[in-house]
Amino acid sequence: MAQIEYAEENWDNERWPNIGWREVACRHTGTCSVDPVFIDRLQKLRDEYGKPIRITSGYRSPEHPVEAKKPGTTGAHTRGIAVDIQVSGHDAYLLLGIATHMNFAGIGLAQQGAPNERFIHLDDAEHEHVQPRPWVWTY
Repeated sequence: MAQIEYAEENWDNERWPNIGWREVACRHTGTCSVDPVFIDRLQKLRDEYGKPIRITSGYRSPEHPVEAKKPGTTGAHTRGIAVDIQVSGHDAYLLLGIATHMNFAGIGLAQQGAPNERFIHLDDAEHEHVQPRPWVWTY
């Protein structure tokens, strides 16, 4: 997978009509370095889901506070191959089913607390970890 640096001006809105640049750009630095193949998969997920999705965290630069706290390594978000999607209830089950069918490498479920705090993490980081990790996990 290869990251490409995107700006709002070169974001391919025709290729990704339901995934906006602002949704995936780093909320800390405003940069956006993502793998276009991963974004293609998100668009396909959105198409199959048939409803809007709300990405609450996409690309995170290594300077992002969440990534800076990680000891030694950064996560899939810094490699442009991960997103967190705000979703809860029945919609979470629907999205989980589609993500499972699409074989995302990592699926993290956070379904506790207020509905606006619940999300599903999706990534394609299966071959980038030295140690095995679970395919699906909860927070």
